[in-house]
Amino acid sequence: MEGISEVAKSKQQLIIEEWNGSSSTKLFKTATIFASPSLSIHRSGSRFNHVWRRVLQAFVPEGFPGSVTPDYVPFQVWDSLQGLSTYIRTMLSTQALLSAIGVGEKSATVIGATFQWFLRDLTGMLGGVLFTFYQGSNLDSNAKMWRLVADLMNDLGMLMDLLSPLFPSAFAFVVCLGSLSRSFTGVASGATRAALTQHFALQNNAADISAKEGSQETMATMIGMALGMLLARITIGNPFAIWFSFLFLTMFHMYANYRAVRCLSLNSLNFQRSSILLQQFMETDQGLYHGACFANVDYFMDLEG
Repeated sequence: MEGISEVAKSKQQLIIEEWNGSSSTKLFKTATIFASPSLSIHRSGSRFNHVWRRVLQAFVPEGFPGSVTPDYVPFQVWDSLQGLSTYIRTMLSTQALLSAIGVGEKSATVIGATFQWFLRDLTGMLGGVLFTFYQGSNLDSNAKMWRLVADLMNDLGMLMDLLSPLFPSAFAFVVCLGSLSRSFTGVASGATRAALTQHFALQNNAADISAKEGSQETMATMIGMALGMLLARITIGNPFAIWFSFLFLTMFHMYANYRAVRCLSLNSLNFQRSSILLQQFMETDQGLYHGACFANVDYFMDLEG
């Protein structure tokens, strides 16, 4: 929330103060503007604090933290960490995939590599369409479960890429299987992200939250790509180091995803949460709308079947 209040006004001088904050109780002065007769601006606080606030505005929603739910920050922290590990591993798996296709070898042909890449992408597209057809309607109500499934399938897809050089006779089958796994990831991750964005939005600011999440992901991507290229250069020609790094990062990726999902406190009912509430109702023999029945509703909302 930004506001401008006129402090003093006369024929000789006009003084305007700029205030900024997420609510009327958390306002702080950011600048004072003097016009007498020339215009001058005096920033309140240190220049570092002003620059930091401007940088932060590119990565957090407007009105933060009052414009989002309390579980937004811990979820985004763990989600950024798991994304970082994904981009680092992507460099390792892509390096292995390109090696299997024949990049750098004289015997490799352009048309052969193009066809194999096309077949890989075509399999992924078909898999995404089929997955949407069978499971599209269940993604909103089971966002937490499908988010974990999406990241697990992404890990499987990168594992297939890393394995592809070891099975040259079955290369096409292995990379198509990996592409199929990632197609499930793309559909499930995108759909669940939309559902979670609606959950985080407290002030009809879903578009702003989605845009700032994109900025956070872009930053994690750039850092992950830089670290991934460094790791790929260090481990090149050392299969043990490549596999150790990949498996370690995969374990961390799944742990970070688990922690991110555990941070969520969804306030909508699906089949599993409804079953828990009904079971509580049957065991306590109290009315469904009785206060005691909903005493632990926040705990129930944390559970996902």
